[in-house]
Amino acid sequence: MTRLITAEELKQLVAADVAVVVDCRYQLSDAAAGYQDYLRGHIPGAHYVHLSKEMSGIGPATAGRHPLPYPDNFAQLLGRIGVDQHCPLIVYDDAGGQMAARFWWLCRWLGYDRVRLLDGGWQAWLAAGGAVSSEVPERSEAVPGYDLQPDMTLTADALRHLVAAQECLLIDARVVQRFRGESEPLDPLAGHIAGAVNHPCADNLGPDGKFLPVAQLREIFTTLLGDWSAAQVVHSCGSGVTACHNLLAMELAGLGGSRLFAPSWSGWVAEPGNLYQQGSGGDGPVLRVEAVTG
Repeated sequence: MTRLITAEELKQLVAADVAVVVDCRYQLSDAAAGYQDYLRGHIPGAHYVHLSKEMSGIGPATAGRHPLPYPDNFAQLLGRIGVDQHCPLIVYDDAGGQMAARFWWLCRWLGYDRVRLLDGGWQAWLAAGGAVSSEVPERSEAVPGYDLQPDMTLTADALRHLVAAQECLLIDARVVQRFRGESEPLDPLAGHIAGAVNHPCADNLGPDGKFLPVAQLREIFTTLLGDWSAAQVVHSCGSGVTACHNLLAMELAGLGGSRLFAPSWSGWVAEPGNLYQQGSGGDGPVLRVEAVTG
């Protein structure tokens, strides 16, 4: 199944009322802004899903700033917005898919495969002349079943082992400045997990805010992977959100099977078992967190 949908294709689904549409607009700097934007106007029939309240759960600091939700809770959310194993599910945001990719990944984590991301998001919808509504649809009380895919993620202990044994390629989706440790607006320490390589998720997009062509994505990621297989790749970011964008981009490129380290940097630096030391990256000094060995 294709992972993306165009605005023109979505217009047909909305007109026929045969899809569940989810609005994931969200700003890390202002948690209320996305919902306010939704109330001002959204794709007709779209349900709003909040990153912190509904796409995240509650957990210790080691689970990161946006812990994965409990599977039962997320399944109940899907039921409330009318999702079942048969209806098409479309998700969008206004950030090139950086927030919507988290919802896409969570659905896949629960074994729900009929989910697609609107390429170009809200901006593409408006540019295509899509209708805009301020009506908030009702939610139901249905609770669909799910088939959790636990192998899509891994624990900090597992990552420590893989990093120490050099048995995985860890790809960090954050912007270069945060990866290098030159700035850190959200977490208490700056830097990256030792051994990680950087591929900012925004690099998956073209100037129009849409994903790059499949052939171009495949060239980018096969070059990045080198001799690593897709199954050996682990994705990370600040809190397990934008890492899903890189995971989606790899799937678009035909490189499926990579995994998510959901706690990401925010959870990693909260782990007392990790050793802090000053290191030197390829572009200057950064504060890295080395895996404890022995």
